[in-house]
Amino acid sequence: MKKNILMSLIVPFIICFFTIGYSCWSGEKDISLLLLITEQNIEGPQHSWWASEIDLSTTESRLSELLISQGYHVLDPSQITGVLRKEKAFRRVGLSEEESLKLAKLSKADYVVLGKALASAGANVPHSNMRSCFANATVKVIRVSDAEVIAYLEASGSSVHTDVVTGGKEALLKAAEDLAVKIASRLD
Repeated sequence: MKKNILMSLIVPFIICFFTIGYSCWSGEKDISLLLLITEQNIEGPQHSWWASEIDLSTTESRLSELLISQGYHVLDPSQITGVLRKEKAFRRVGLSEEESLKLAKLSKADYVVLGKALASAGANVPHSNMRSCFANATVKVIRVSDAEVIAYLEASGSSVHTDVVTGGKEALLKAAEDLAVKIASRLD
């Protein structure tokens, strides 16, 4: 009898230990994110994946890559196309906070990252054909379950390039890298 009681206490402990140990070891987090960041590169139109047929923006692609590598689950646009087909109101740039929360709930996301990223060109670098380029990104991270904004974040990046569009893309990538660190620190 004592042996059965002891086994009934030890077995659940061992199962729990290995389950928790695996999730810690694998680095996986049980947090899903929906990224809704509109982007505008130098002199280009403002765009977003949910309002058109394009894929993720430069900012969202890099941000997704970095957050996934840290164990977060970032919802891919292909996972949301069914919701977007049913709810045509979401297929436009500039969703409100309320609309983004509704889309996040329908997509079963835990958090929505709502924001904008903008790249612009600066002056020519003296004595060269290079141009300075800058990117700024501002987002808010919203917990979907209670609609609470848990963070307002800003990030920036810069680049120098002969082609301003390429320079803008490089600056957006750097801003996304900065943003990924800040988002992860707020979610951990």
